[in-house]
Amino acid sequence: MKLKNKVAFLTAAAGVGIGQAVVRTFAREGARIVVTDAHADRARNVALAIQKEYGTDALGLGCDVTRRNEVELAVKETIVNFGRIDILFNNAGTNRPSQIADMKDEDWELVINVSLRGVFYCCRAVLPIMMDQKYGRIVNTTSVAGFRGLKAGHAHYAAAKAGVMAFTRCLAMEAAPYYITANTVAPSFIYNEFIPHIYPEEEIERMYEEIPYPRKGAPQDIANTVLFLVSDEGEYITGQTICVTGGSWMR
Repeated sequence: MKLKNKVAFLTAAAGVGIGQAVVRTFAREGARIVVTDAHADRARNVALAIQKEYGTDALGLGCDVTRRNEVELAVKETIVNFGRIDILFNNAGTNRPSQIADMKDEDWELVINVSLRGVFYCCRAVLPIMMDQKYGRIVNTTSVAGFRGLKAGHAHYAAAKAGVMAFTRCLAMEAAPYYITANTVAPSFIYNEFIPHIYPEEEIERMYEEIPYPRKGAPQDIANTVLFLVSDEGEYITGQTICVTGGSWMR
């Protein structure tokens, strides 16, 4: 097991898609899991399911990453239960497509607060713990939109994801002397059941057509990459953005 007895704190981990794939991958590899989600009941239900399915310790906590006090309370609760935090996976993000000329302040603020401010709050809360331990693995979810931009009303989303990349590079430099790594994973289009509520069908088809590799990207593709980065095999990688795109973005 690659993560035996490591304590992993994950955000937005109770919904379908990347969060669930990473939770289950970590649990399968022996990690002790802290499932956080803005929906507390859902987080607790996922934690119970993980315990039954994988036989590992799991804790489910409500946590809105845009609220500093909720993040700090969730981290404190993790320390009370497990005594340490070895891995942080920041998965929380949102989008509310709108052209710049029509974008409302509240749409800009929501996307920036969840996708960028939430990453900052979580990293700041766990960093002193990892520094004391002289060990830590942090992976933040970003997007290739942070490199290339998007034209279909996603300026706030692209700005937030580019901000996560820059923030993570700075974090990696500050944390490296304490044997802490910090990286980002940048997916292209990865389908989940909420996608049709965000994008029209023709936009979804267009995004699929941009992928050269002859299958659709799946949440497990991201989970496999995250696992590598937080495992011993990824120890010497820090400050990097790993693109997982099936070739739709190459750099």
